[in-house]
Amino acid sequence: MHNVMLPRWAIERGSGANSFGAIDPATTALVVIDMQSAFVAEGEVFGNGHARDIVEPINRLAAAMRDAGATVIWTRQTVSDTPPLAMPPWQYDLSIPLVRRAVETMRPGTSTHGLYPAMAVDPGDLLIDKYRYGAFVCPAGELRAALEARGVEMLVMAGTLTNVCVESTARDGNMLGYKVIVLSDATATVTDEEQAAALLNLRLHFADVRDVAEVVGMLASRPG
Repeated sequence: MHNVMLPRWAIERGSGANSFGAIDPATTALVVIDMQSAFVAEGEVFGNGHARDIVEPINRLAAAMRDAGATVIWTRQTVSDTPPLAMPPWQYDLSIPLVRRAVETMRPGTSTHGLYPAMAVDPGDLLIDKYRYGAFVCPAGELRAALEARGVEMLVMAGTLTNVCVESTARDGNMLGYKVIVLSDATATVTDEEQAAALLNLRLHFADVRDVAEVVGMLASRPG
């Protein structure tokens, strides 16, 4: 698991705009970003040990969220060749072998596109395909529609990669008016340095940053 600790000054500076000490499950969604085999499984193009380390914390928090009555949403990074879902051609140069391999892992129907088998997904959870790093700018618009339909006001965010799809979605969520909590020990990227940089910037400007134990405690201590 990542060895990262936010400096006190960053927590204090960021707390003025984004500090959330209570959770109302009725208006909260746990959004788990891209815990797919392509990003988690050993030997896959983006798979790494840090992502495998967060499987258990995510599953534990998802169970607590469901028990409290919150919405649980899982996203999958997805590739399409059909506009408007398709990415601009210049962003995926398929003449590069590594890029081609990466693109093929995120096509629907492949085992690598699916969620990592150890993820404890409940039949009542939502599963959303997204076609951009930030779920809110995805042309399909499924995440925002699902949140609005359920009256969600707060996002608790987990998953991978912290500095790519998690951060992109958290930033846009903040700008759209959602309260955002990013989980320090249920998000992962490739290195400790990237994790630290992403969490630092999120804490300063876009989100509260807490660990799973804190959020579970907030759920347990809520009135009623």
